[in-house]
Amino acid sequence: MAGGMIGHSFLHGAFGFSGLSVPVVTLLTGGSTDTAASALTLLDCPDLDHRETIGFLKNTQLAAQETSSGTDLCLSWALPLPTSTNHDWLLQELLSHAVLHGVRQPIKQIRIGLKETGIWPLVSNRPDVHPILFPREKNDELNLQTVIQNIHWPQKVALVTGSLRQFTEEASRRCCVTS
Repeated sequence: MAGGMIGHSFLHGAFGFSGLSVPVVTLLTGGSTDTAASALTLLDCPDLDHRETIGFLKNTQLAAQETSSGTDLCLSWALPLPTSTNHDWLLQELLSHAVLHGVRQPIKQIRIGLKETGIWPLVSNRPDVHPILFPREKNDELNLQTVIQNIHWPQKVALVTGSLRQFTEEASRRCCVTS
């Protein structure tokens, strides 16, 4: 359903779907897992606790608490325990698991919706469309003015609001003239 909503939104000129990390957009638009994993950063990890624990692996020496949290996370995801020689590799593996592992099924569902709306060929073959369909949050300006400009009112609503606006303007002129 989400893919259909994104597709219809795009087809009707509404806002893109912002907030997805670059690796997730890479997977969503047909890129490989290896390409997505190579673009991962610590900020892509949505779980703040996992982000902190994975971030500990950037340190060359781990405190007892850091080692304990890292060990717990590795054991829960069936990965090897942190050692002095596997920090970089383990950091990437933990990031990949934290960010990409949980999005595989939702990505399949979103792709189905994009295919049903007919925009999948555009998404899969035109990388220049990706920033429009999935804008980076920092580039996406959402404010009241933008929302109002993008509302497409049905004709009846436009007539009613136009009549109401005219009535209000005339009433305020009469009120000011008679006072």
